[in-house]
Amino acid sequence: MNLLFIGDVVSQSGCNIIRQKLSNLKKEYQVDLVIANGENSAVGNGILPKSADFLFDSGVDIITLGNHTFKRREIYDYLEEHEHIIRPANYPSSVPGKGYCVYDMGRISVAVINLIGQVYLDANNCPFQAVDEILKQLDTNIIIVDFHGEATGEKGAMGYYLDGRVSAVLGTHTHVQTADEQILPQGTGFISDVGMTGPIQSILGVAPDCIVRKMTTHLPTRFEVRDTPCMINAVFLQIEEKSGHCALIQRLKIV
Repeated sequence: MNLLFIGDVVSQSGCNIIRQKLSNLKKEYQVDLVIANGENSAVGNGILPKSADFLFDSGVDIITLGNHTFKRREIYDYLEEHEHIIRPANYPSSVPGKGYCVYDMGRISVAVINLIGQVYLDANNCPFQAVDEILKQLDTNIIIVDFHGEATGEKGAMGYYLDGRVSAVLGTHTHVQTADEQILPQGTGFISDVGMTGPIQSILGVAPDCIVRKMTTHLPTRFEVRDTPCMINAVFLQIEEKSGHCALIQRLKIV
């Protein structure tokens, strides 16, 4: 099967380019399933029901999240009501939402697990223990993991920890696409960070002058995402249906 994973969607600009480009991308690569990290898809950070609906309506099948999941209270009920939007599984069990979903495609099912790292991020439960518990509950060979983390070393450790047990471990959060896409020895596709979907001339999606002002004055600064030319950072995966192994992982940058 062919799968497209889209890196962190930033604000309305990122949502708009997905609406403009995704349909043709799906045709060009004969994509069976689309996953996107949407934790920054709302204007002003976080995710809202409006931005989640926009991504689903644009052709995204599953939305994963990260450290900004609960930035906007309006999303709390939405997380409980919609099965194909997931938040990190190693958050406390008391928070809204769930950490994985299984997408039934008829002849096959695809499981998607969302995890968040512990290095340089707020303290959460152990992602390694959390994924072990989830894997015990799954009955499918095709398993995609979005590991939302800051440190490339922690993401690499998760990749090798899950090598041969999941189809792919795909890093998100840093908004910079890395050049280390590979298939690990036991058949798991891996990349440290898929990158972001948003303005090209930006600093992690934010208007450069806002970041420069913050860095040079150390004063509170309102971050703005401007409506300038955008890109989609993504990875294209080919997964063997019988074994669940990754046969191809390819970085994409679409403008």
